Amino acid sequence: MKSSTHPLPSQPAISRTRQVLLALCICLIAFNLRPLFGSLSVVLPDVMRDTALSPTGASFLTMLPLLCLGVFAAPAPALARRFGTERTVLGGLVLIAVGVLFRSSAGLPVLFALSALAGAGIAVVNVLLPGLVKRDFATRSAMMTGIYTLCVCAGASGATAFTVPIERHVFDGSWVMALAVWGVPAVAVALLWAPWALNAPHQRPAANAARAGSLLRDRLAWQVTGFMGLQSTLAFIVLGWLAPLLRERGLDGAEAGYVAALSILTQLATCLVTPSIAARFRDQRAFAVALAALILVAMLALMFAPLGGRWFWAVLLGCGQGGAFALALSLIVMRSPDAAVTAQLSAMAQGWGYVVAASGPLLAGLIRAWTGGFQSIALLLVALAAGMAWAGWGAGRRMLVQPAQAVSRPAA
Repeated sequence: MKSSTHPLPSQPAISRTRQVLLALCICLIAFNLRPLFGSLSVVLPDVMRDTALSPTGASFLTMLPLLCLGVFAAPAPALARRFGTERTVLGGLVLIAVGVLFRSSAGLPVLFALSALAGAGIAVVNVLLPGLVKRDFATRSAMMTGIYTLCVCAGASGATAFTVPIERHVFDGSWVMALAVWGVPAVAVALLWAPWALNAPHQRPAANAARAGSLLRDRLAWQVTGFMGLQSTLAFIVLGWLAPLLRERGLDGAEAGYVAALSILTQLATCLVTPSIAARFRDQRAFAVALAALILVAMLALMFAPLGGRWFWAVLLGCGQGGAFALALSLIVMRSPDAAVTAQLSAMAQGWGYVVAASGPLLAGLIRAWTGGFQSIALLLVALAAGMAWAGWGAGRRMLVQPAQAVSRPAA
């Protein structure tokens, strides 16, 4: 079925006070969606040393929560319809808090199991946040998307930058405690969100929203999904393996973490401004392709260029990845006609997208194990960036997705 263009339906207004409080809560929730990944990556060599975890096992450890991000994204809209969006987000937060707080408490089986549990919680929250933005910030969706993606990047950056210093200077070399400390913010946010969520009215979806049709035959929806998945694949290869790669090239563990953290920290600025910039363009095709090229050039430079330029390339990498992540989330909102379809497209893009993304760190780790180094993943990065550019060119078209069973709407 061909995608169509049509006007967005009006959204119900909410009070300014509720908007401000909701915006604050969304930002705090978003902060907790990436420490699971960033904190593990910088201490992964220590985990492998102390647990005798093989490079292949480490690859599966980095892949497992990403795979859960894909698998558990699909039921999120149905759970939100059944229990309410706010309550479902609360359930996701509880899973994140428990998984991150206790994942390193009792050996490798628990580390694998609770990493997967936290990944499932992140998947649910990932899917539902764009719908909240579309529903309650209809006239400010670009600004709010930028703010909450900034907070996602802040969580990733903080975990990447401070886990090793916390391990060395607070817990006397204990990576177990350094990983557990990132569960504390998740517990705090869950407690803060609980009264809001439990007192929120359960708004039943409209009849046509409840029967929203499939997007699986919509080409534009698949292109949005491809862009989300491929930029996520590159992002999680960087998040999971950039610090180990730099350590392999000779940097100290703390400095490798700082370089990776600078890259993620740079994403804060680009996450904030990208949605507003994208909204000003007639379409986002050229923007998507340029971001893919920037990511590829910067990553290859970090792999092969002299380490003296590592800070510069880290900043460029952060600009590309922050922009790509924010653009991917913006496209979910921009290509949807209403909040119900936003949740549906978000589930599709993040569900299938993160299943694809889960293969990235796994392939990178397996290639390292087979070849003894990271340099041979360059061809993988080239292929991923090319696919991302192709998908972004399609997803950047100025159109709206149309579920197969949805009532047809007139073109704008």
